Formats: sequence, structure tokens, C-alpha cells
Amino acid sequence: MSRSVSRGVVALLLSCALLLTTGACGGGDDKTSASAAEAPTASASFEQQKLAKTRFVANAGLAAGATYQWIVKPYRAGKFKKGADGRTFALVKAGLAGAFTYNRLKAAVNNAKGDPLLSKAVAPLSAGIESLKDLGTKLRKGEAGDADVGAFENIINSVKDAGKSAGAEVVDKVPSASQLGGG
Repeated sequence: MSRSVSRGVVALLLSCALLLTTGACGGGDDKTSASAAEAPTASASFEQQKLAKTRFVANAGLAAGATYQWIVKPYRAGKFKKGADGRTFALVKAGLAGAFTYNRLKAAVNNAKGDPLLSKAVAPLSAGIESLKDLGTKLRKGEAGDADVGAFENIINSVKDAGKSAGAEVVDKVPSASQLGGG
């Protein structure tokens, strides 16, 4: 088998395996938030709000890092164009990053609910985040264009701005390959 075909097969198998595990990302946040929110003490309430901001910053930072590293940067470098060297692998990574970004943004919105100021700042962004749901697949198939990549960038910037306005500044953090794959 030629080298490019074997790379394509490996990339396809890897992306299928990683996509199957991506749905499991962030499931623990909801249960932890729900059980901690039931605690009636004032100190537990304060700690929950503090942790909510911290989790929001972590999840939004990972989403921003993945978007920039594996979607925006390769797109601007022309890696998604037909005939580009490494196009298939770049598209697979972009598809995985898109699914990862959507997952982390949903988790960040859930984390924001634990802080009154942050929840008000992030609430208007829920519809925009929902619109990203199918863009990961579109990227992976090579069907994404300027508007799609711009949508990722705009949503990430809006989340960062909302966090900053609520006192939770988001900094890009590029996730590791195991984080991107849901491990």
C-alpha cells in the first residue's frame, strides 16, 4: 500500500475512534455542578461560584486554543484547499477540533450558570454555540469555507469577551492530542 493511502487509512481510523470518544468529554461537569449546587451552606455556594468561573475559563480556553491551532491557522495557511500538501490530515484534525470546540463551549456555558454575572454575560451566546454543532463534520469533509471558519472565530471571540466582561478572562490553551480525542 502506498504511503499516502496508508496515512489516509490511519487518519480515518483515528478520527472515527476519536469522534466516538468525544461525546464523553465534559460529562462529569454537569453531575459535579448539580450535586455541589444542592449544598445549603454559604461557603459551599461561594466555592461553587468560584469554581464555576475557573471551569469556564479552562473550558473556553481549550475551545479557543483548539479553534486557533487546528481550524483558523491551517485555514489561513491554505491547508484546506484542494491539492494542498497534508490536506486530508488537516481536515481530519479540523473536524476533531470542531467537535472538541463545540463540546468545550457547551461545558463552558454550563459552568457559567454557577456564577450570576458570568451566566448573564454568556446566556446570549447559546444560540451561536449551537450553530457550531455541525461545523466539525463540515470541516472534516472539506466542505467548510470562509464563513464557516469565521463563525468559529466569531463565537470564540464573543465567549472571550463575555468572560472578560464578567471578570473571567479567557486565554487560549491548545489541548493535547489526548484531550482533543476525549481521553
